Amino acid sequence: MSGGAVEARHAWIEPGVFEVAPGVHRIPLPLPNDGLRAVNAYAIEDDGGLVLIDSGWALDEARDQLESALGEIGYGFEDIRRFLVTHVHRDHYTLAVALRRTFGSRISLGAGEQPSLEAILEGNQEVEAERLRRWGAADLLAKLAEAYGGKAPKTRSPYELPDEWLDGKVEVPLASRTLLAVPTPGHTAGHVVFLDSASSLMFSGDHVLPHITPSIGVEPARPELPLRDYLDSLRLVQSYPDMRLLPAHGPVGGSSHGRVAELLQHHEERLEQTAGAVRDGAGTAYEAALALGWTRRNRKFLDMDLFNQVLAVGETDAHLEVLVTRGVLTATTDDSGIREYALA
Repeated sequence: MSGGAVEARHAWIEPGVFEVAPGVHRIPLPLPNDGLRAVNAYAIEDDGGLVLIDSGWALDEARDQLESALGEIGYGFEDIRRFLVTHVHRDHYTLAVALRRTFGSRISLGAGEQPSLEAILEGNQEVEAERLRRWGAADLLAKLAEAYGGKAPKTRSPYELPDEWLDGKVEVPLASRTLLAVPTPGHTAGHVVFLDSASSLMFSGDHVLPHITPSIGVEPARPELPLRDYLDSLRLVQSYPDMRLLPAHGPVGGSSHGRVAELLQHHEERLEQTAGAVRDGAGTAYEAALALGWTRRNRKFLDMDLFNQVLAVGETDAHLEVLVTRGVLTATTDDSGIREYALA
């Protein structure tokens, strides 16, 4: 990809406020890493106030950038009446919590996020450790202990419970439009997308992204088959009319149906590659992850940072378990709790 193409691909991260439909504004907000560079919050003008879909990460830079963008369209934080949050990850949820503490806006979140959010609030990290042991990733567990083993100074949690749980498929009536909240588990168990059928807009959160595939099941209360849930949710989105994609990461536009078809094809190819890793001798999720290439650049597992290595092993486990349900692989758990796979 040429330098100009790379720059165009990332033009969406530039600060500002961009009207993407009448009364709907995209506001990119910065993230503290080089992977996902920004997250889109969407401000919907609604009877003299605002409803925001997703909020950004609770960082001073993001808060300042959001305040500046809202000011450009004549609003302030006090005008945000409600946050509709697609899922509980901190780049979508925590700035809403921080602003609610001062301005009292309401937060709505998918009910499927409740177990993970409660686990976050309890601060139990042992669940992740147990998973890494089961995936055969003791090396990563040791590296995590070395990197994060020291006790951080206590600060107020960026998380709190929402004001409202969106339970199942529900209409969200606003003054200017009616949105439909549709549960789309997979990226997280409680992920929802918001459909504006009258305007043919899909606020897709991380469920459908234009340039990347979202991580699967990165959450404390990880379901048994997050990839199966994700594939089912993609097919569910296909059952609605084709809409214009308003993603959390990446530029606006494009066909929701077209991108869903690409994502489904990607995961079928990835399932074949994962089965191939087991065919070539990988026995655990960790060993299979080591054998696979990662990202669009087909990077080696060991060339990625520790955080993305952990994501990669969890992603591999999700694919392995779907292969078991399809009868391609068998799985057993040894006396030490490690999950091992073989061709069926």
